[in-house]
Amino acid sequence: MSVLLVALGAAIGAPLRYLVDRAVQARHDSAFPWGTLAVNVGGSLILGVLIGGAAAGGVPGSVVTLLGTGLCGALSTYSTFGYETVRLFEDGDRFHALLNVVASVVAGLGAAFAGVTLAEAIWPA
Repeated sequence: MSVLLVALGAAIGAPLRYLVDRAVQARHDSAFPWGTLAVNVGGSLILGVLIGGAAAGGVPGSVVTLLGTGLCGALSTYSTFGYETVRLFEDGDRFHALLNVVASVVAGLGAAFAGVTLAEAIWPA
């Protein structure tokens, strides 16, 4: 059953990632990968809420499997983040490459922390 939940979540997360990435990137005339940053930060926030909610007993494991592993796993993308950072660096845009690394790590961790904090407010232990 878990494999089906992961597959269903991923079937939603992958196209959602593509659509959000393209919509965000289309609004910016920049080499900086705003779309990838947006999906990764959004995925971190969602996963933070799910894990925080599960830890408090408010989110069942099946929902974490569906949305956390499936949806967030397909929505967020470490490989694209890595590729785009290397591409920026190789193109000589070292400032945006470094900005991408710092912004992705700081914003991703901040979003995960915010998600856990939000979950703790929704489902107090």
